[in-house]
Amino acid sequence: MAKKLGKKARKFAKKGLQTVQKQKRKQRTFFKKKSAPRGRGLNGDAPDENDENLNRDQNISQDQNFSGAHLVDKTIGSLLGEEDEVELEDDFSDSDDYLPEDTECPYISENENENISRDDIARGTFQEENAEIKMQISKEKKKLDKLLAKDEEFAKFLESRRSQLEQYDRMVSDDEEGGGDEEEEEQEEQEEQTRQPVTQTTLDVWCWCVTEDPNSPALRNLLNLYHDASLYGVITSRNEKSAQIVSHEVYSRVINFVLSEADGIFRTLLGVPENSNAERIIMKLKSSKEWLNVGPLVKSYLKSSIKLLNQVTDTMLLAFLLFRLMSSVVFLHAYSSLGRRLIKILVRFWSTGEDQLSTSAFLLIKEVASQLSSDYFNICMKAMYRTFVARCKFVDDSNLKRIDFMKSSFLEITSLDVPQSYPVAVSSLQRLGDVVKHSSTTKKKEELMKINNWQYINCLNLWVKFICLNYKENNLQQLFDKAVRVIFGVTSLFTGPRFLPLKLKCAQMLNDLSLTSGHFIPVSSLVLECLDLTGEFTGKMDGDEEPRLKLSTLLKVPGNLLKSRRYQEECVRSSVEVLCAHFSQWSYHVSFPELSTIPLIVLKRCHEKATVESVRRLIKRFIDQAEQNRDFIQMKRDGVSFSPIDQTSIDNFLLLEKSNAKSSFTQFYASMLQNSQIRNMVQ
Repeated sequence: MAKKLGKKARKFAKKGLQTVQKQKRKQRTFFKKKSAPRGRGLNGDAPDENDENLNRDQNISQDQNFSGAHLVDKTIGSLLGEEDEVELEDDFSDSDDYLPEDTECPYISENENENISRDDIARGTFQEENAEIKMQISKEKKKLDKLLAKDEEFAKFLESRRSQLEQYDRMVSDDEEGGGDEEEEEQEEQEEQTRQPVTQTTLDVWCWCVTEDPNSPALRNLLNLYHDASLYGVITSRNEKSAQIVSHEVYSRVINFVLSEADGIFRTLLGVPENSNAERIIMKLKSSKEWLNVGPLVKSYLKSSIKLLNQVTDTMLLAFLLFRLMSSVVFLHAYSSLGRRLIKILVRFWSTGEDQLSTSAFLLIKEVASQLSSDYFNICMKAMYRTFVARCKFVDDSNLKRIDFMKSSFLEITSLDVPQSYPVAVSSLQRLGDVVKHSSTTKKKEELMKINNWQYINCLNLWVKFICLNYKENNLQQLFDKAVRVIFGVTSLFTGPRFLPLKLKCAQMLNDLSLTSGHFIPVSSLVLECLDLTGEFTGKMDGDEEPRLKLSTLLKVPGNLLKSRRYQEECVRSSVEVLCAHFSQWSYHVSFPELSTIPLIVLKRCHEKATVESVRRLIKRFIDQAEQNRDFIQMKRDGVSFSPIDQTSIDNFLLLEKSNAKSSFTQFYASMLQNSQIRNMVQ
C-alpha cells in the first residue's frame, strides 16, 4: 500500500512541478492566441480562404486609425519571434519554500527576563501532556483489574478474545507507522502556527551571530525572515501564520543587513573570490559538498530579492537592491530561471522607471550580459530591443529624452558582443527594407503609413547608430550598404513640403554613416530638394502669433502650420545645418570645388526667392563661407602635381590643415552646432 504524500510534497506537486508549470504556460499562450472558436468561419461554418482574406483585410483597416505606428509592430517585432517572449517565463513558484531552521536558535521576547528557546517550550509542553496521559492510563488499569476480580465470566471472555486483540494491536501498530507522515504534517502545522514574531533584540542577536560566524544557524532564520519581508512586508495582524515581521524597524533592519552582507557571506562559505572566472568556479562548485549546504541559501536569497523587486515601490530602496544584486550576478550561473526572471524585471525598470532607477537597472543588465554566458546576452539584447520597439511609437518633448537613453544603452549592450548582435541587426534592416520595397511597389496609403511613423524611423536610426559605433573595429560593410539603400528608399517615397522633417532626418543619418565610414554619400542632392521645396512657402502668418515648432519631434507637418513663417525658418535652418555638416566632412578634400558647385547655385537661387530676412542672412552667410573654402582648396590644388588616380596623395592632401581644424569653414560649422544646441534647449 502506497504511503500518503506529506503536506509539503502535495504543495510542491501542485505548484512547483515543471510539468504543471509547462502546462500552465501552454494554456496561457493558447488563450492569448485564440481569437475565435476553432473550426468556425465568419458565418459559423468551416472557414474557407475567402473568409480568412476578409478577416485579414478587416484587421488591416481597423489598424489604420490616426497613425501607422502599430501597423509596423508585427513587421519589426516578429524578428524576435514569440518563442523568445515565452523564454522569459519560467518556473517561479510563489509557494512558501522556507529553509529548515535550527531549533537552538533563540527567540528573545520583548521582556528582557524571558529568554526561552522554542525547543524548551515544546519540551515542557510534551512532558506535561505525557504525565497526564500516564495518570489516566493508571486509573483505567486499576478499574479493569477490579472488574476482572469480581466477574469471572468476563475474565474468561476476555481471555478467549486475547488473540483477536493481539492481531488488532498489530494492525494499529502498522497504521501508526504508516501515519507517521500525517503526524509529521500535524507537527509542522503546529510549528508554523506557533512561529513567534521577531523582535528587534532577536534580530540583533541573529545578525551578531552571523557576523561572528557565517556558518551560524541564524543565517537560515535571517533568510527566512528576508523571505517573509519580500512576500508580506510588515504584518500587524496575528491572524497571519507568517506574521514574523510586525514592526517597520525589523523590516528595515533585515532588508538592510541581508542585502549588505549576504553576498560576502556566500563568497566566504564557498570560497569564491571577487575577481575570478565566475562561470568556471560556479560550475565546479555545483558538484561539491559545500554547494549542497550553501546552494539552497543562495537560491533563497536570489529568489526573495527578485520577489522584493516586484513588491517595493520606493525608488531609493529599489536602486540599493539593484546595486547589491550586481555583486551577486555570479551566482545566477547556477539558476537560469531566476536569471531570466530578473532580466524581465530589469528591462521593465529600464524602460519605465525614473532616471536613477532606469540607470541602475541598465547597469545590472550590462553586468548580466557581460559576466554570464552568451545565452544571457541574447536574452538581454532581444528583450531590450523588443521593449524599445514597443516604447518608441510616439515622440514628443516628454519622452524624447527617454528614447535617446534607451537607444544609447541598447547600443552599449550590443557593442559588448558585436558578432552576436550582427545577425539581429542584419535581420532587422532586412525587414525594414522589405517594408520599403513593398510600399514602393503598391504605393498604397496604408503601406506608406508603415514607414511614415516614429516606430519605423526610430528602429532605422537605432541600427544606423549601431553601424556608426562599431564600423571601424568590425566588418560591417554589408550592414552599411543595406542601411544606405533603405534610407534612400524611404526618401524616394515621400514628396512635398509636409515631409521635410522626415527627409532631413534621413539626410542626417546618411551624414552619420558617411562620416563614420569615410565613404562619399550624395547627401547634398537630398538637402537641395528640401531647399527647393521651401520656395513654396509664403510666410503669411505673423511669427509672434504662430505656435512653437520643434522639428525633432515631427515627421509630417500639420496642414495649419505648413505656410507659417516659423516653419519656413526652421526648415531652411535645419537644411543648412545638414548641408553644412556634409560640407564640413569634405571641406579639406581635393574634390571640394566640384562637390560645392551645384549646391552653391541652388543656394543662391533660394537666397533670391526668400522673403524672410533671417532666412536670407543665414543662406548668405553659408554661401560666403562655402565659396571662401572652395577658393582656398582650389588654390592649394593648383600647386600639387599628383594625378587624380593617386589615392595615397589624395588622402594626404591638406592633412596638416585638417588635423589643426582652424579653417574658417570649420569654425563656422562649430558655431552653427553650438547655436543649434542652444536653440533646442530653449525650445
